[in-house]
Amino acid sequence: MIAGGAVPLVLGTCIRRLPQANAVVVERFGRYTRTLNAGLNIVVPFADVMRNRIDLREQVVPFPPQEVLTLDTLAVKVDTVVYFQVTDARAATYEVTSYLRAIEQLTAISLRDICGYMDLERILSSREEISAALRGILDEATGKWGIRINRIVINTIDLPAAAREAMERQTHARSDGHVTRLRAGDEAGEL
Repeated sequence: MIAGGAVPLVLGTCIRRLPQANAVVVERFGRYTRTLNAGLNIVVPFADVMRNRIDLREQVVPFPPQEVLTLDTLAVKVDTVVYFQVTDARAATYEVTSYLRAIEQLTAISLRDICGYMDLERILSSREEISAALRGILDEATGKWGIRINRIVINTIDLPAAAREAMERQTHARSDGHVTRLRAGDEAGEL
């Protein structure tokens, strides 16, 4: 009677079902043995340990604004969103401690480096260029971690209050100058 109840219990621990777009890293006695993919999988009870379950779908992660110093020594805050996908569960588990934290830190450092060689006007006008450069740096570094960077979006660029006010004054001066030229043209036409 006891043996009859133990058989379903052991079989229940041998068969593991994984949903689509998931992978699990399996260790046997502390050493990596294989990666389980979606579907039914057989594991050895008490010897195999399912160490890490990884979502293989594209992940969208917004990172907090990073303060970067421009070439013209203005501090701006740049907010990024990174779209990435784990392509190798084994590498994502063993090649880096925390791939999400590593991506965040690498994004912040690379963003500071890229924007440090640009003036404010160029940063504001070339989001696509910054995103492409950032993606290239991140994709190269994260490739060995089993991660592919699909895209990076520069969400917002916050200017310091003084820079924002100076830009507004410059815009008003341009529009006032344009109005003055139009009025002068109208007056010349009346004569």
